[in-house]
Amino acid sequence: MPAYTLEEGAVDGVGLLRNEPVQARSNARLTALLDAAAAVVDEIGYERLTTAMVAERAGASIGTVYRYFPDRIVVLQGLSARLLQQLSDRMRAALDDPDNSTWQKALDAGFEAVVESYRSVPGFRSLRFGDVLDIAPDAGARMGSALLAEIIAERLVQRFGATGDDLAFQIEAGIVSSDALLARAFFLDRAGDDAFINEARSVAMSRYTGRFSD
Repeated sequence: MPAYTLEEGAVDGVGLLRNEPVQARSNARLTALLDAAAAVVDEIGYERLTTAMVAERAGASIGTVYRYFPDRIVVLQGLSARLLQQLSDRMRAALDDPDNSTWQKALDAGFEAVVESYRSVPGFRSLRFGDVLDIAPDAGARMGSALLAEIIAERLVQRFGATGDDLAFQIEAGIVSSDALLARAFFLDRAGDDAFINEARSVAMSRYTGRFSD
């Protein structure tokens, strides 16, 4: 995985591109290509995706695809970056929402953001945090789960006074463990198996025991 950053308002995945979009029309074309890739991945999984499929689904020429993406792997990396950016934005919103006035409510809302991504965001069930693509990660690469854990840890410290030098690690461990259960929950059922979803929630929340004064 390339060294993604998850900045608020960032243009997701741009650093991967052969030609960075600088005009509204180019941005729209890139969005259409990633939308097409997401739709195909949602139907057949990321392993079988080809650049020709992306071009056909987007109604674009293969040359247009290669203008932005040198190969199918970079298409998938770009889509993964977008999915991770979108989830991070939802996670920030959930953790910052004043209506989620306790850490339990905030974390539960954040967990629901992940579940809803599985249910309704094209491509998320297959690619999730993008870590499934990293058979041989680049030197200095960051795991998507680690980036998301840092966002959660920062919010929990700022809003609710969470403690512990290993907080980000424990959160990431919870993300990885619960994600395995969520992947199982949605493997056969697009609505999700409630038993596995509830177990995933329990596993994730268990990592926060003793981290708050209340």
